[in-house]
Amino acid sequence: MTPPRAKPDPSAASARRPASHADDDCILVLQGGGALGAYQAGVFESLSKVYHEPTWVAGISIGAINAALIAGNAPNMRVARLREFWELVSSAVQMPALPASASARETLNEISASQVAVFGVPGFFKPRFPPAPFQPRGSLEAISYYDTAPLLQTLERLVDFDRINSGSMRLSVGAVNVRNGNFAYFDSSKQPIDARHIMASGALPPGFAPIEIDGEHYWDGGLVSNTPLQYVLDQPGKRRRVVFQVDLFAANGTLPTTMSEVSEREKDIRFSSRTRMNTDVQLDMQVIAQTAKRLMAKLPASLRDDPDVKALARLRSERAVDVVHLIYRSKHYESQSKDFEFSRLSMQEHWDAGRADMAHTLHDPRWIKHERSESGVHVFDLTSDGAVATATAREHVKHAPLDNPIPPTRRHSP
Repeated sequence: MTPPRAKPDPSAASARRPASHADDDCILVLQGGGALGAYQAGVFESLSKVYHEPTWVAGISIGAINAALIAGNAPNMRVARLREFWELVSSAVQMPALPASASARETLNEISASQVAVFGVPGFFKPRFPPAPFQPRGSLEAISYYDTAPLLQTLERLVDFDRINSGSMRLSVGAVNVRNGNFAYFDSSKQPIDARHIMASGALPPGFAPIEIDGEHYWDGGLVSNTPLQYVLDQPGKRRRVVFQVDLFAANGTLPTTMSEVSEREKDIRFSSRTRMNTDVQLDMQVIAQTAKRLMAKLPASLRDDPDVKALARLRSERAVDVVHLIYRSKHYESQSKDFEFSRLSMQEHWDAGRADMAHTLHDPRWIKHERSESGVHVFDLTSDGAVATATAREHVKHAPLDNPIPPTRRHSP
């Protein structure tokens, strides 16, 4: 892994505060990733202070838990509740004074992760006793290693589900139906939400048992897709959308040199590739729908009843969409256990990285000065390690010259 880059102090850029665009729908999309989810909490802290509070939060797995903590609390309590949760789950492992050595830190991280595997995480999960092989066949206890009853208590204490169901902020969480393998979304704009829906989204097997809701059992939504972006873009909307997508696994990496690095790289690719695929497919669909709408406006009246034109008219064309992509990039001493390494030191590092990345993005001139068009899709990745601007294939349909990209989609990166 490349060494972490120096991050700007979020308060240092306060003199150049970007416009909040309060007339937009601000949507926060949170990926799954276990202990790395503290990064999302830091992102939200900067987002709420520098930009504005989201109108809709969607999450999967740990992203669903963070989303519930945000939507289920008053605005002045959201960061505090996130902090309370992350300090609770990181309270069992306190790191000693660290030598100035990456290898020493990696060793301590592995010890921390091993402690979690054996003893569980306070306020989150604990080992089953007797263990699963000794539980009655057919019981939920027989098909999971850990008991998530502590998480139920934590959610009921820290999340106001009445507030979520009041509609003040929309909440959507994704899970997978164990019986039929289909993805399911629980959405506060369509049904009442309680702690079971949040726990279902994070019930990753074989660690955690599926959660029963209305006679069906659900596992972690990350088994099918680790990001709810597809669901968010599929929903109809009347206003311009700004989507902050927060991923916890980076697609880009280096060739592994050890078996531990192989395991880490495999996990990064497995979870990030789904995010990348869903992002590309959904944004392409948005571009096609918007292009079809413009094309139909140019057709003569004699073609309006043509079956092919009518088929194009059924494509839903939304207002403009900006997707701001923030990706947690691992420290060089983190390993394949990074998503279940819950030490207080690592939690704080993840939180600080998210806060700095969000502040950096919102104060980047490419974000502040970008054209807020009424249609089209723009993707921003302003914390990338890349040094040269890149463009996606969607910008150059039919091999258009690089200096004459075809709108409406544009990707912005360093």
